[in-house]
Amino acid sequence: MVGPIQAQLQMNFYANTCPNAEKIVQDFVSNHISNAPSLAAALIRMHFHDCFVRGCDGSVLINSTSGNAERDATPNLTVRGFGFIDAIKAVLEAQCPGIVSCADIIALASRDAIVFTGGPNWNVPTGRRDGRISNASEALANIPPPTSNFTNLQTLFANQGLDLKDLVLLSGAHTIGVSHCSSFTNRLYNFTGRGDQDPALDSEYAANLKSRKCPSLNDNKTIVEMDPGSRKTFDLSYYQLVLKRRGLFQSDSALTTNPTTLSNINRILTGSVESFYSEFAKSMEKMGRINVKTGSAGVVRRQCSVANS
Repeated sequence: MVGPIQAQLQMNFYANTCPNAEKIVQDFVSNHISNAPSLAAALIRMHFHDCFVRGCDGSVLINSTSGNAERDATPNLTVRGFGFIDAIKAVLEAQCPGIVSCADIIALASRDAIVFTGGPNWNVPTGRRDGRISNASEALANIPPPTSNFTNLQTLFANQGLDLKDLVLLSGAHTIGVSHCSSFTNRLYNFTGRGDQDPALDSEYAANLKSRKCPSLNDNKTIVEMDPGSRKTFDLSYYQLVLKRRGLFQSDSALTTNPTTLSNINRILTGSVESFYSEFAKSMEKMGRINVKTGSAGVVRRQCSVANS
């Protein structure tokens, strides 16, 4: 199946129009990431949520006057980093007005943030244009929720031209960052609507989460590490936890319910971190090309949060 991935981007797209563009992004990230290292996970999540809705076009950044833009949808209510992207955009606008797209800023900043916190590097070809349309309903329909089973994950990734190998590799980003209790408490307290626990979740881990982290079904404030004890390190421990039935989300545990994704996890775990990094890099570059708008297909928004700027 040929998905909507397009390759009309190029490395150093701004070489002539804004030669310092990538360095400006890189310097901004390196100057600020040490104060907020958790932004690395936040930005890669933003990039993922942007690309899965109308392609990587910066539409996740748009503010709605009526509360129905992508960022108003449930999956995006906990997305962070909007102010960070706006701040980078302001620096770029001062240097090269109207040249560098918001979509490219997300793609570059998320890569740089991962690199500066010790994670993998990957190529970010540029030249994405921004979209002007942002609908909450589309975010809800296209972003894979943490409650996804395998079939749902496979479908939502295939819709974007991503295969099962990409699914396993991109899920590996759960090796860093945190989640809110509300993304998984149904597994602890009400899995099938009968006040029960998800049998696919390790019972000892579940008991710990209930007593120490998320004492009720309605807790939506508390944050929990997705890769406990290793949430700041981009490593293979996420996959080890998934095999021990200690992945936080239903979507993590779903990766073990299909022979292809399960064998991919085992293959990653028998290899080195370096080989995981190089495979992760390929899937990230592929994700960054989803349905991109180039040339006259999109615009360069002057303010990332304003559709018609």
